[in-house]
Amino acid sequence: MTSALRVSPTVAGLAGPTPCVLPDTTTVPVSPDPTPPPGAPAHPAGDPVPSPWIARWLAGVRPGGRVLDFACGAGRHARLAHVAGLEVVAVDRDATALRSLEGTGIRTLQEDLEGGRWSFGAERFDAIVCTNYLFRPRLDLLAALLAPGGAWLHETFAAGNARYGRPSNPAFLLRPGELARAAERNGLQLLAYEDGFVARPKPARIQRMAAIRPPFDPERWPLG
Repeated sequence: MTSALRVSPTVAGLAGPTPCVLPDTTTVPVSPDPTPPPGAPAHPAGDPVPSPWIARWLAGVRPGGRVLDFACGAGRHARLAHVAGLEVVAVDRDATALRSLEGTGIRTLQEDLEGGRWSFGAERFDAIVCTNYLFRPRLDLLAALLAPGGAWLHETFAAGNARYGRPSNPAFLLRPGELARAAERNGLQLLAYEDGFVARPKPARIQRMAAIRPPFDPERWPLG
């Protein structure tokens, strides 16, 4: 796999937001996924394990913080955050998927993610997790749900993924630098950003970021 190159501010958070603007032609190779953290919870059969990228950055959320797992599916990241002692709201439009979280203590909401008003729209969160999902018209609304010091953790498929399978529709594939630009226009500090190829859990083109709303304590979010 291609060696990693991570784009991050030099000293995150010490001098306020430092926009990291990537031109449309920028492609940053994605580093190999790290080993999942020790003690990661078991999941029901058939439910994928949490993304190591999400697990890494969730560790910076303040104790007892509020997490929104947006387009949560079967809730792999909602479960991870809940086991870590965080207060979790898991949102999806699929009632069947949400039923798999019954009895876990996780608050679930069935919502139309792409139309109408969100019932949680007035709430604020210490982390927003979104994986394998993209609906461009609501990216800015998602960022607006962050409390000061809150992190937007997003990981999904990127342009070029058609080479490896689905999704192949450009409507569902991030353009080069797109997440970084979304963070900048919403006043967020970009902590980490990657755009490139991954071999696991299956070959794919992926873009992912961790971005945070100032002010925040940089020691809670070490760059590794």
